[in-house]
Amino acid sequence: MGGGIFKNAMQINNRLLMEYDHNRLLTPIMRQAGFADWEKRHPNFRNWAEGDFRLDGHIAGHYLSALAFGYASSGDKKIKAELLSRLNYMVDMIDKAQSIFDGDKSGMYGYAGGMPHNEMWINIYNGNPTFAYKAEGRDFYGAVPFYVIHKMYAGLRDAYIYAGNEKAKKCFKKLCDWGINLVSNLSDKQLQDLLKIEHGGMNEVYADAYKIFGEQKYLDAAKRYSQIEFIDGMQTLNRDFLSGKHANTQVPKYIGFERISQLDKNSEDAGLMSKYNLSARNFWTDVVENRTLSFGGNSVDEHFLHQDQGMRYIERTDGPESCNTNNMLKLSEMLFADTHDAKYADFYEKAMLNHILSTQNPRTGGYVYFTSVRPMHYRMYSQVNKGMWCCVGTGMENHGKYAHFIYTHDKDTLFVNLFVESALKNKKFAVRQTTKFPYEPKSEIVVEKSGMYSIAVRKPSWCKNFEVFVNGKKSG
Repeated sequence: MGGGIFKNAMQINNRLLMEYDHNRLLTPIMRQAGFADWEKRHPNFRNWAEGDFRLDGHIAGHYLSALAFGYASSGDKKIKAELLSRLNYMVDMIDKAQSIFDGDKSGMYGYAGGMPHNEMWINIYNGNPTFAYKAEGRDFYGAVPFYVIHKMYAGLRDAYIYAGNEKAKKCFKKLCDWGINLVSNLSDKQLQDLLKIEHGGMNEVYADAYKIFGEQKYLDAAKRYSQIEFIDGMQTLNRDFLSGKHANTQVPKYIGFERISQLDKNSEDAGLMSKYNLSARNFWTDVVENRTLSFGGNSVDEHFLHQDQGMRYIERTDGPESCNTNNMLKLSEMLFADTHDAKYADFYEKAMLNHILSTQNPRTGGYVYFTSVRPMHYRMYSQVNKGMWCCVGTGMENHGKYAHFIYTHDKDTLFVNLFVESALKNKKFAVRQTTKFPYEPKSEIVVEKSGMYSIAVRKPSWCKNFEVFVNGKKSG
């Protein structure tokens, strides 16, 4: 990236990531692998909640993804080396914890996670699909364990894809095999019942595993971890289906549906594939056109509102959640890759600039959970090693991804999607973009590499007088 507000936010975030106590983030994973003395030396974080509702380990997965994004996007050699060293250490420890279960036949082989207690997973493997378990004389409720473990899947995947860590690739594959084995003794109905509880993007990571490893079992698992009710529920632009539902439970599902449709277009089951894609497109349209505020965020108290409940945004303080917007940006990228329809990039720009950027405290780097739109309301920012909300984990990732969608390409066409000061250089393309947007309505793009390719510059829907000049002369 070049200079400007987005690079500044990225640099602040990279420095902040190095302030987190990574050993304490690893504690739940090491604890569940039996390293009894680890927690004595590195006390467990509260991880958002305590008691009967546990999310132990979710931030560790987010943190791994954030380190990978920061490493991939930074041009600062010193911070790049620091981020990579931290990432490699995290992966080494996760590999060590995962290896404890080598040879296990109770359903734990390949596991790397922090949800207490392991008996919960063993019960599922034995065909007892419940998240309830007993420990220390008390009944606990596992809450959303698939949601939590999904963050570890994603962290290991990202550590491999964005930072090139081969050990993370190995760990990711073992974890994927664990998840397939885990539900192998459940009927499809039993698994669909489990998927009624928030499960993150389990289908997405298995689709990615299919892309990485090329083994059919991973694509089959992606379909098996897809909640059929939500594919069927958005086959038409149903403006009532999502109302009242927990918002960010739904968005990752549709990211997974779209990912499956991208990877299995030639399947003999073409009808089902088109259903996956159609549900993702209708979901995006309904959320963006009917449930999103002008700055790109959606939901109140983490839930989608009915269309006639707009006043609740003013009445309640817990407005749009940054996790939702993060995931809507992922879905927008994927749908743009399918269609190259500028509406997806228009939304991406609006939400990234107005919501995601604003979730970072520009002085401390802290993250926001809810962005209230109640007049005169304040914001609450996280503090390092204290707040461990879900949006802290997502926030760690957000500010390392500003360069992710500025440019994309399809064969011989380079798409300029966002007006962000930046530079792109690879074997085929080399361009540099200079802009002060949004503080001025212009951007200069310099082509630094010759070749036979086209450049497609997005015409924003908000721009009424869009003009292009090539070498100082007006084009078209």
